[in-house]
Amino acid sequence: MKELVVISGKGGTGKTSVVASFAALAPRAVLADCDVDAADLHLVLEPTILQRNRFSGGSRARIMPGHCTACGKCEELCRFDAVYFDGPGNGRVEKTFRIDPIACEGCGVCAWFCAERAIEFAPADNGQWFVSQTRFGPMAHAALGVAEENSGKLVSRVRGEAKRLAAEHKRELILVDGPPGIGCPVIASITGAGLVLAVTEPTLSGLHDLGRVAELTAHFGIQTLVCVNKWDLNPELADETEAEARRKGVEAVGRIRYDKAVTQAQIRRQSLVEYTSVGAGEDVRALWAAVSDRLDRLSPLAVL
Repeated sequence: MKELVVISGKGGTGKTSVVASFAALAPRAVLADCDVDAADLHLVLEPTILQRNRFSGGSRARIMPGHCTACGKCEELCRFDAVYFDGPGNGRVEKTFRIDPIACEGCGVCAWFCAERAIEFAPADNGQWFVSQTRFGPMAHAALGVAEENSGKLVSRVRGEAKRLAAEHKRELILVDGPPGIGCPVIASITGAGLVLAVTEPTLSGLHDLGRVAELTAHFGIQTLVCVNKWDLNPELADETEAEARRKGVEAVGRIRYDKAVTQAQIRRQSLVEYTSVGAGEDVRALWAAVSDRLDRLSPLAVL
């Protein structure tokens, strides 16, 4: 079983469009959308949800007003300024304390030291993860709740489900749409992967972000490729980006031209290669041929 993770130094580089086209071109792959903070692969693939599961990345405290004596111990101990003395009265005291669920970091100190056992400390509802079916095969994906954290744990959950689906359906390739940036969710997406493809743009910010991505994947010892999207908007900077990638040990394997067909395909909820076989569609097909060749050449140690 092999795993390809497509990432980018920032959002909006065309990463998801590339993954959607790879899904159309790859024979018998399992898909995983690990961009759980802003997932959008489903907008193109239109999955049918087969399983819907609650995700809890930690616990959160909640004061039960009927048990609170307003002693103030929770407010005294909270290091995150999450406790407020404006809760409802309960017949014994005019006001009680309450905990702001957004500010609460789930450390549990308030619940541990509450003499009245008035604080409930229970698993938080941080989002959902799904198992779905698409026209290209099984897919694991998720949606983190608004203002919720622990997206790295949710990414690990999605990848784990994708591996289970691959084993269950006897599929040899997992295609992962990873998050942008280089933070915890990205680390959770690439750790243990066989191959990473970074999608970038011919801009100064794209050049800078590619350098950060290269340093991250080098730290984890993961073979990394790069593709320059919309390269023809600035050919000189596209050349410089590929040269910088080579200096950092990253192989440039493709370029995709700017093409309005990309937007037209998205409007029709199609991958680019489904919509057209010319222009950028031709470029993505050539990119997949190069990436597929590198997947075939992966060493046994790089295989799941």
